[in-house]
Amino acid sequence: MNLIKKTALTCFMAISLIASSTLAFAEETVNPSAATINETIAHVESAIVEINKSDFAASYLHLKSAREIGAQITGNDEIVKKANIIVIQGQIASKKGEVKEATDLLNEALKLYKTL
Repeated sequence: MNLIKKTALTCFMAISLIASSTLAFAEETVNPSAATINETIAHVESAIVEINKSDFAASYLHLKSAREIGAQITGNDEIVKKANIIVIQGQIASKKGEVKEATDLLNEALKLYKTL
């Protein structure tokens, strides 16, 4: 009888361990999209600051990173696609040295990313 209790307890412990590790794994897969959105927003905000300083090389690097990370965002595909296109347009404007236009475009992209 003691052997049956020990076996039942061991099986119960194994099942609860498997269930808790499965829940932890499922939780990790939900959060990367939010992390990528926040990282993209941070890069776009940094790019705006650099553009306002007329440091176009640094802004280019931030926008390049924002584009790479923005491509990994899952969710509302229409908004993500539109925001990524606006970031590309802002990158082109900053390459041309058009501070006002680039800032306006990137602010518009920020609004779209923040709706996600």
